[in-house]
Amino acid sequence: MKVQTGIMSGLLGAAGITHFIRPRPFDSIVPPRLGNPRFWTYASGMAEVGCAALLAVPATRRLRGIASAALMVGVFPANIYTVVRHRHEPRARAITIARLPLQIPLVWMSASAASDTHPPPIVNRRSGTLVGI
Repeated sequence: MKVQTGIMSGLLGAAGITHFIRPRPFDSIVPPRLGNPRFWTYASGMAEVGCAALLAVPATRRLRGIASAALMVGVFPANIYTVVRHRHEPRARAITIARLPLQIPLVWMSASAASDTHPPPIVNRRSGTLVGI
């Protein structure tokens, strides 16, 4: 597993679990036009935990990269909404604007997980048993 794949798995897993433990901060960044913020907080938390699990399983290489990158792109509007919401608070606005470019490496690390390669398992030709992974 590439280092960035492991990092993304850890980040998504931790963030996803946090959506359920402390949902209020996540509720606050859901744009009102989407309706019930708690629904979206839990749905995005489940998506993050699911992507973290996919990233941790080598057999899901292509799916994990595509799903994780799509999730990172999909949550970007919430980051934009947060900037707009804090437009009259200079410090908060500066912090939320500074966060926007951080989404780029997250999308890149997620997408690169689709090409994360692993050496094939070593099989004993005589016995047919797996001797190494």
